[in-house]
Amino acid sequence: MNTFIRAVAVTAALVGAEASATNYTLWIHGKNDNKTQGGNHADFSYWGPSSAAAGVNKKAVNWNGTQRISVENYRVRDALDCYCTNGNWCYVAVHSAGDLQIGYALSMYGGSARNKKDARPNSSGVCGDVGGTQTGWNIKWVDVASGASGGSELADKGEWAVKDPLVSDLVTTTARAMYNHNTTRSVWFYNFAGSKGTLYSGILPGQDDEAVSYHSTGGVSGSSGASLCNPGDLFCGGTLNTGTSACSSGQAKWSYHSVKLRDDNEAYDHHAAGNWAGIIAPVRADVATNAK
Repeated sequence: MNTFIRAVAVTAALVGAEASATNYTLWIHGKNDNKTQGGNHADFSYWGPSSAAAGVNKKAVNWNGTQRISVENYRVRDALDCYCTNGNWCYVAVHSAGDLQIGYALSMYGGSARNKKDARPNSSGVCGDVGGTQTGWNIKWVDVASGASGGSELADKGEWAVKDPLVSDLVTTTARAMYNHNTTRSVWFYNFAGSKGTLYSGILPGQDDEAVSYHSTGGVSGSSGASLCNPGDLFCGGTLNTGTSACSSGQAKWSYHSVKLRDDNEAYDHHAAGNWAGIIAPVRADVATNAK
């Protein structure tokens, strides 16, 4: 009888844990001047009004956007531990260097044992242990707004006025060698590539959004950048194809990377402008619709 009661109790506990599982949406920002508070998951000032629809149980993963990826990646891992373990699942949206942050976390730490957490962060963004571990995190997919995981020629040429440590990581060859971009732990990255760029057209190859070119925002593999454009542009090295297809010039995308939006109308630049603007706008709309 005692054995039976114990078995029923264990089953009830498991059912209760499953029933209480929650979905969260994590927003990981890119390069900034560190005005956001690291570990504060309620501060959406990088993106725009916090009242905007941006996915179920949205959380802002704030980090010092002037520092190197390896130095600040613990902030991202803390948030992933908080909300993407213990039966909880996450949708992730990233912008610019936030693409490097989630890619680095998954490649370098996504196969490690993670303590299961209670989704109740302290002021530093660290959640409490609930007991037990799991391998990696529960992530449904990643939406990428103008991802900089392939670096930017603005860093190569020293075009940023501020020489923050992060700029060193954004050199194209450095960003591409930082970790194995093919190792996503089977998590799909859906890339949104903007092309409303004119200011640095002589520096950024192919189509760009004034900060990052298609070779990076399109998740295109290789050790350095390429000149890639929209269909019909005769002055580029090739066309960035949508989906998982290789570029017309033959360059393949990294594994588990797919171009969901190619900005054929040159409508989206790189900048949030404090109002979920630029290429962030269609990503926010996609997340609001699909991150439930």
